[in-house]
Amino acid sequence: MSYWLLKSEPRAFGVTNLESAPDQTTHWEGVRNYQARNFLRDDLCLGDQAFFYHSGTTNPAVMGIVEVVRAGYPDETAFDPGSPYHDPASTPDQPRWYRVDVRLVRRLYRPISLAELKRH
Repeated sequence: MSYWLLKSEPRAFGVTNLESAPDQTTHWEGVRNYQARNFLRDDLCLGDQAFFYHSGTTNPAVMGIVEVVRAGYPDETAFDPGSPYHDPASTPDQPRWYRVDVRLVRRLYRPISLAELKRH
C-alpha cells in the first residue's frame, strides 16, 4: 500500500461534501497537472490511502483520510464541453487526463494544519 496527499479547495469540494456523498465515495476529477495526472494514471492503486488536504484557505490542513476504491481511469469531464475541466485535445480514444475514485475512511478528530505538519 502507498500513501498520498490529495488536495482540494473546500469551496469547490471539501471533506464535508465527501461525507455527504453516496457511500462517502466520489471521483477525484479535474486534475490538470501532468505530474499529478501521471500519479493518478500509473501509481495510485486500489487500497492506497491518502490524506484529504484542504488547500486555498487561510488555514490549510489535512481534514481526513481517504482510500482509493477505483484505480486510474480516463477523466470524462475532459470530454464534456460544458464542464469547467473540458479539454478539447482529450478524447475518449486518446484521453489526456485521469481520475481515481476515493472513499472516506474517516474525518480527523481535528484538522492537522500546514504549520503543524511543517513543525514535524
